[in-house]
Amino acid sequence: MDGNGIAGRVALVTGAGRGIGAAVVRALVEAGAVVAAVDRDAEGVTDLAGQLSGEGHRVAPFVADVRDGAAVESVVDRVERELGPVAILANVAGVLRTGPVVSMSDEDWAETFAVNTTGVFHVSRAVARRMAPRRSGVIVTVSSNAAGVPRMRMGAYAASKAASTMFTKCLGLELAEFGIRCNVVAPGSTDTPMQRAMWADGSSGAESVLAGDPAAFRVGIPLGRMAEPSDVADAVVFLASDRARHITMHDLYVDGGATLRA
Repeated sequence: MDGNGIAGRVALVTGAGRGIGAAVVRALVEAGAVVAAVDRDAEGVTDLAGQLSGEGHRVAPFVADVRDGAAVESVVDRVERELGPVAILANVAGVLRTGPVVSMSDEDWAETFAVNTTGVFHVSRAVARRMAPRRSGVIVTVSSNAAGVPRMRMGAYAASKAASTMFTKCLGLELAEFGIRCNVVAPGSTDTPMQRAMWADGSSGAESVLAGDPAAFRVGIPLGRMAEPSDVADAVVFLASDRARHITMHDLYVDGGATLRA
């Protein structure tokens, strides 16, 4: 990706400790970025930074909880002081709480929105405040295809992702005059610890995901395979690159056709 707006630039990735976040970190460093890997899991980001830095890349671990606006401001300030101006932001941090709406606790609802929606707001605001005077930057939010298609037992998750999707598009409209692009990547079922945790709740695993579930009004995956985290990361890197320089406020589904792009 040299010459495409990534090599040598500083990227900040939230939710970097595992899953899609870790894959995004890897893809960005392989494209030549200097990456600030942010997560509330200190061990996870420290281990990841050690692995990737050992491969000749530069990855620096930072510990912060995206639910805490003051902590986010502090960590973004520290990243800019230690690594340089943030040119790329990837909002990947997320949580999943499943269950029927009628039995969902206030705590599960609040936690889902605190991370998936308010967290995106906190980090995007902190970074955008610094990008705007420089009139340069790219923000990519990893949302979900559940933001556009109703899902059984996923009311809080789908609603929180829909909110962060629209927030990112509105932010893109506001920041367009500064030349800052804001886009969304919406994965479907992806082979991550979050996905596998749902299988432990009684589903038959990958087979049921691929086949779909008519009883839950859910189609399968037309391409016949589940996404790997790297599939999502590649989409993030594309939107962060100059190859996507005329794309903003876009919502890119990476779900193997699972939503029939409804």
